[in-house]
Amino acid sequence: MGINRRIERWIRNWLKGRLERVILKGELSGWKEVTSGVPQGSVLGPILFNLFITDLGTKSGNVLIKFADDTKLGGIANTEKDQDIIQEDLDDLVNWSNSNRMKFNSEKCKVMHLGINNKNFRYRLGTHQLEATEEEKDLGVLVDHRMTMSRQCDMAVEKANAVLGCIRRGISSKDKVLVPLYKALVRPHLEYCVQFWSPVFKKDEFKLEQVQRRATRMIRGMENLSYERRLKELGLFSLAKRRLRGDMLALYKYIRGINIREGEELFKLSTNVDTRTNGCKLDTRKFRLEIRRRFLTIRGVKFWNSLPRGVVGAKDISG
Repeated sequence: MGINRRIERWIRNWLKGRLERVILKGELSGWKEVTSGVPQGSVLGPILFNLFITDLGTKSGNVLIKFADDTKLGGIANTEKDQDIIQEDLDDLVNWSNSNRMKFNSEKCKVMHLGINNKNFRYRLGTHQLEATEEEKDLGVLVDHRMTMSRQCDMAVEKANAVLGCIRRGISSKDKVLVPLYKALVRPHLEYCVQFWSPVFKKDEFKLEQVQRRATRMIRGMENLSYERRLKELGLFSLAKRRLRGDMLALYKYIRGINIREGEELFKLSTNVDTRTNGCKLDTRKFRLEIRRRFLTIRGVKFWNSLPRGVVGAKDISG
């Protein structure tokens, strides 16, 4: 890992010899030596944990994603041989957890089958048969097995409306403070990770936009104006325009910014470049299913290719 002996000794001395006690109903227990773990809230805690799990899944033949203590294994299983490969990877994860005394919580582990023609193979984690799930929350985003993101849209609208209702009931004069409160407390619920779960259906787009329509109507003097006029008067943009802007910023980071390494796997520069293009044209891929066209890697390419050369060639996002 590149850690020399001096740093190693320093970390060891920091972890060893720690004592703790608990308080219950005003009574203190005796001191007890801490024999495992790291102090919570410390800077070294996440670093040491990442070092501990760095060899988890190194033998995996499929895609393995790790985020803190959340681990996901994904792969394509069209045949029984593909199923066996995924099962072998699961067995390797179990063997690692047993040897490192950090066992998975089998009851929380689920399998989600994606695709219309999925054969829905069954898998196990050790001796535990994994249950199939149709939707699961992943880092705050509700993902369903059809990848339509309708349930996530409903959840975002419900949270945003709840906060907007609190603002309406708790503040008497909303003329000056509603817009800043809307930007700070309501709109983030509608845009959290939206580049991933951007709505697929028009009805879901309308649900999200309806929250902003409702918020702008709450301001005195705006009730009878059209939605477009209210946005202009308040200096706001529609959520659809903001999602498009966010898509372009994300593509910039993948192609010319800080995430170029990941972008090389997601996008392919077009070889058909002439003086009429922006000089950084991307290949447009074709898919049979409409849902694939709604992914960021597909839906954003058309708009990226139409950007002016000066915008694409900017040194940074602010430029």
